[in-house]
Amino acid sequence: MRSILSVSGLDKTYASGHHALQSVDLEIREGEIFALLGPNGAGKTTLISIVCGIVTATRGTITVAGHDIVRDYRAARRAIGLVPQELHTDMWETPFTTSAFSRGLFGLAPDAARIERILRDLTLWEKRDAKIMTLSGGMKRRVMIAKALAHEPRLLFLDEPTAGVDVELRREMWAMVRRLREHGTTIILTTHYIEEAEEMADRIGVIDKGRLVVVEEKAQLMRKLGKKHFTVHLREPLGALPEALAAWPLLLGTGGATLEYTFDADRPADIPALLRRLDELGLAYTDLNTRQSSLEEIFVGLVGSKRDGPEAARA
Repeated sequence: MRSILSVSGLDKTYASGHHALQSVDLEIREGEIFALLGPNGAGKTTLISIVCGIVTATRGTITVAGHDIVRDYRAARRAIGLVPQELHTDMWETPFTTSAFSRGLFGLAPDAARIERILRDLTLWEKRDAKIMTLSGGMKRRVMIAKALAHEPRLLFLDEPTAGVDVELRREMWAMVRRLREHGTTIILTTHYIEEAEEMADRIGVIDKGRLVVVEEKAQLMRKLGKKHFTVHLREPLGALPEALAAWPLLLGTGGATLEYTFDADRPADIPALLRRLDELGLAYTDLNTRQSSLEEIFVGLVGSKRDGPEAARA
């Protein structure tokens, strides 16, 4: 599959001396949904801002749809749509007029039918003539997406697309993102909701302290770095683990009422042998269950241990 975005050797050092990005290499495939995760201050917004021409890189090269963002910046910028986290739009305008204006900024001819399709896809058509200031927060965010799509970009950046919206609207926007991909748009999103990345992304990138820690297919990442957790619910609680079970890395949980067995998701575990051993010891159990690590647990494992406080688990 062809790359629509190529980032090579990207560094950014601000005048203060802060190294926001260090040796970033990244290839984004055409037609994929790519989720970029990282703690606050990790470099996500700096990376997006450089690609979009808002911030100048210290060194490195970037091409978008085959166009160098410095030498051929007009064509590169024309291929990009950006939906920032903050709501920046003229509140006295309407969804239709502001979207049409955004299209004109890229030198494209007016296309009312195109704007109508976008507004209908975003469930904004009935509000096309309403002042943006009268719309709900979720609708205002959809207007930002409409503006970003008005010039028909091939690559769309969504920076925290569902920040501040309720769960129902969040799922509606997930469905909308999938429709955009079906129509050929490549999507890069950053999100504080890790379940959002787990739900939608084809690939996951984790950035920390300006460096890409990992870039991996979602399924492979879950398999390679994830853990499986096998729980045995005992009929009678134990005060301590029997020495006869020392061959398995077990932990007692729930006041001795459960045996917890954690193992790598990509490696087989001899659970039947464990159950046979329990039978031999006369340890009866009432239930068994297995679960796999979530993306959030993997993320915290990659970067959370390096940080303190609740922000460790924020993307």
